Parts: sequence; C-alpha cells; structure tokens
Amino acid sequence: MPILPPARHIPTRSEGQTEITWANGSDSLGGMEEIADVPSPIDLREMRSARAWAQTAMEKRPWRKEFFETFDCLLAALGPSPSVLELGSGPGFLAQQVLQSIPSAQYTALDFSAAMHALAQERLGPVAAQVQFVLGNFKEADWMSSLGRFQAIVTLQAVHELRHKRHASRLFAQVKSLLVPGGIFLMCDHYAGPGGMADQDLYMSIEEQEAALRTGGLGKITLRLRKGGLALWKAEN
Repeated sequence: MPILPPARHIPTRSEGQTEITWANGSDSLGGMEEIADVPSPIDLREMRSARAWAQTAMEKRPWRKEFFETFDCLLAALGPSPSVLELGSGPGFLAQQVLQSIPSAQYTALDFSAAMHALAQERLGPVAAQVQFVLGNFKEADWMSSLGRFQAIVTLQAVHELRHKRHASRLFAQVKSLLVPGGIFLMCDHYAGPGGMADQDLYMSIEEQEAALRTGGLGKITLRLRKGGLALWKAEN
C-alpha cells in the first residue's frame, strides 16, 4: 500500500481564509433557487449509457488508479472492518478496489441508476453479496432516510451530478449528519479553473470545494491528492 504524501492544511475562516461567495454574493445556499441546474448530456439510468461510461472511464483518466490507492490508505487507517458509504457508486470501480484491500469492510453503495448497480454487481462477482446496494438520488431531500451512520463516506467523480455547485454545501451538511463522531468524508471530484474544467456553474474551483466542505460543518479539511483535473479532499466530523 503506497505511503501518502503530507496533507496540505487548508486554513479555517478564523485563520484568515478568504470567503468564497456564490452567484448571489452569499456564502450560503439561500435565495438561489431561481438559478437553473446544468442539464446532463447523458442519462446514466439507461444501460447503454451506463455501460459506455464504465468502458471509457479508466481510458480517459488512467490516473484514477492513484486516487483509488489514496482512498485505500485513508480507509485502512480506520481499522479492519470500517463501515463505508459510497455516494454515486456507479459501476463499482472504487468498491472493487476497497474490498480487495479491506475485505472485511462493511460497504454500502448508493446510486440513482439501477443500471449502474447491475454493472457493479457484475464487476464485483461473488463479493457483491457483502455490499448493500441502495437505489437513491442524493439530490432528493429524503435520500438519507433509510441509511444508518458510517465511519467513512466516500465519493468519486459524483458530486457534480448535483448539476449545480450551489447544492454542494447542503449535501456536505447531510454527509456530516451520517458520520459517526470522528468519521471521515473523502470527496473527490473535478474542479473548475486552471488545469480543470471550464464549466464554472457545474464544477467548483479548488477554493469553492474547500469552502463548501467548511460551510457543511466539516473540519480538519486537507487536500490529499490533486491530479489531472481531479481533487481528493479528506474532512472529519
């Protein structure tokens, strides 16, 4: 298992961090419901689209393997059988990696696409029997209703499926409520800005990602890996 580089500490507001403001000049989500979400170009609930995405994900971003390994290292520190919830679990790439490295992990996979769950079960084979697959959409208000609490919540290339960055801090506050005391949130997504994505409505900048985690009530926020337009953050409850 690789040794992680030193984490980059992100200063708290009290340490002089510049405030991040959203489109209405606020650092909160209030009063922004009039802003339209960004439409998705594909429907990942359809098996053809889901399979096409799964077939090209690693080809487009082979450096995802480094992110998988970093997830592994951070989760392994929680003990031999951590309880893990993955948001936007897709075709099971991250679940496969984690369960190979931590076979006793108690893994819950949440995705809004039954097609993606089917692909994940196909990928995991017999190991799928130890995964709880939950069909749910973290954009909906009640997505948390059937879930317990977890030592770790993880997500990879899924937060932008909120379809607008203004929703992120609300999601992160919900994540916090599902974490046990001392639990960790590992959030990896595309970022906007130099070296990243062009769409500044859909994607947060690096600074906005940190600000949304902080606004969601999470602490000890560190940037663990940044490469190829992706950034992986660790935050604690």
